[in-house]
Amino acid sequence: SYDRGATVAGVVGVGRLITGMDRGLQGMCVNERRHLIVPPHLGYGSIGVAGLIPPDATLYFDVVMLDIWNKNDKLQITTLSKPERCNRTVENSDFVRYHYNGTLLDGTPFDSSYSKGSTYDTYVGTGWLIKGMDQGLLGMCAGEKRSIIIPPFLAYGEKGYGTVIPPQASLVFSVLLVDFHNPKDGVFLEHLEVPESCKRRAVTGDFVRYHYNGTLMDGTLFDSSYSRNETYNTYIGKGYIIPGMDQGLQGVCVGEQRRVVVPPHLAYGENGAGEKIPGSAVLVFDVHIIDFHNPEDPVEIETVFRPEGCNVTTRDRDFVRYHYNCSLLDGTRLFSSHDYEKPQEVTLGANKVIEGLNSGLLDMCVGERRLCHAPRGAGAFAVFPARGVPGSAVLRFEVELISMEEGVPEGYLFIWHGEPPANLYEQMDLNKDGGIPADEFSTFIKTQVAEGKGRLMPSSDPEKVIADMFRNQDRNQDGKITPEELKLKTDEDQEKIHEEL
Repeated sequence: SYDRGATVAGVVGVGRLITGMDRGLQGMCVNERRHLIVPPHLGYGSIGVAGLIPPDATLYFDVVMLDIWNKNDKLQITTLSKPERCNRTVENSDFVRYHYNGTLLDGTPFDSSYSKGSTYDTYVGTGWLIKGMDQGLLGMCAGEKRSIIIPPFLAYGEKGYGTVIPPQASLVFSVLLVDFHNPKDGVFLEHLEVPESCKRRAVTGDFVRYHYNGTLMDGTLFDSSYSRNETYNTYIGKGYIIPGMDQGLQGVCVGEQRRVVVPPHLAYGENGAGEKIPGSAVLVFDVHIIDFHNPEDPVEIETVFRPEGCNVTTRDRDFVRYHYNCSLLDGTRLFSSHDYEKPQEVTLGANKVIEGLNSGLLDMCVGERRLCHAPRGAGAFAVFPARGVPGSAVLRFEVELISMEEGVPEGYLFIWHGEPPANLYEQMDLNKDGGIPADEFSTFIKTQVAEGKGRLMPSSDPEKVIADMFRNQDRNQDGKITPEELKLKTDEDQEKIHEEL
């Protein structure tokens, strides 16, 4: 047979071989080698084979068994390894991606996906594979390894395939199922950890900040936000991310951990993405939701403690002193006024703190404590960036009001509680010399405040406020105010209106 370059194939024990060969092949294993001595009466007898085997010849055969099968044989499937978790197994009409090594029954290799550097991708149960593989892949889990032995009538039969698979050859495939999906599949969600308290769930239009690990179905990591040490931030339901994640993030809670399994038609399809995501790959995202908000969300305020008998509350332009702790919604501590010797001080409505915190400080009593959630739309450092604050983060403030001073309207440094004196300049010119220097001006204003006739813009430094008032009135900056220079703020505002008209 070596001279002919082809193996001998035949059925044993049905009289198609000489009796000695029929008997001599019985009990042989694949790759077994036997030396057979066949006497004439079990060979070609007294007749022989004309021109080749003389009469009454004893025959010597050196035989190597390459393949054995029986028409009653079935597919032989051996599970070599299987993952602990298996949510679904391969069914007919599924699209599978798998690696394989293909050999003949004697171990001779004929093909391998590994040598091509890519998986074999195809549909199961639709006639695109030989019957034995169509059957052998059914019931597999992603990540499972199998040995599949296919008899020739479930493979390439009498014709074989090219020069690599001879006729009537049994085939052995070592298969690793990388992933699979069905074109009808939707996103599969697995809720790994859901917080007990969930006041609101994310919906289309929300801006979500989350961490994730992205893997293929066989566990190969293709991307991770953790490796960059920053969250992935995006709107959901608006087409900014792959459709599967747009769907998979709907309904999440702050702090939730969720697994989102995305079929390729809801991810990167047949083309894949870059070098790490192959075509037709199923993607698995393990997601941890840090926070989310909607740009239209108001500041969320919760009163923790409010003193009894509170009649006076903070208003816009009031000067307040307060303590606060600032953190992210996941508990990460950012800032605290307790790290400093004194409380924070600010004039409300003066754009000195973020809008969300400013809103949280309004209508408070001294001694009151609040929790404030400031979304990005409420100015949570969208306008006032701060070191250590992630972009678009929702901030959580624990606030306690320590003290407050009644404010003055915007643009004013001092206001009268009633009508100002008709002879204001004369009263302010204490030594009646026709000029008002800084010390006279300061003495007069302090007297008005002490007598309750007016009040200064609240500040930690009233001397600075009075000095600013004096500079505004000393229009030629000669160190004194003349009758022509002294003007009330209300009069100045009225003059501006006339000028505009």
